[in-house]
Amino acid sequence: MDAKLRIKQLMDDRGWSDYRLSQEAGLSQSTISNIFKRNNAPTIPTLEAICNAFGITLAQFFSADKTPIELTEEQWKLFKKWNELSDEKKKVLFDLMNIM
Repeated sequence: MDAKLRIKQLMDDRGWSDYRLSQEAGLSQSTISNIFKRNNAPTIPTLEAICNAFGITLAQFFSADKTPIELTEEQWKLFKKWNELSDEKKKVLFDLMNIM
């Protein structure tokens, strides 16, 4: 899979510019420009930030189906909070969910 083409497809689907993607992903504009203009492959952390901006997971990004599942606003908030948790807190949350 060509990550650059996939990112471009997702940007086009949303009508986003390079600048908009950089703002939504919390990345520098030069990072986004380097992906497209210098053919730099995005690092995993960069790709995670891009996926977060699009509201998709890495699995959805690499899905053969290419139809991303849009997260609801509530799911998006949960996803953002999840990413802020330490590994220990994630385990506690899983344990709590398993007893519910």
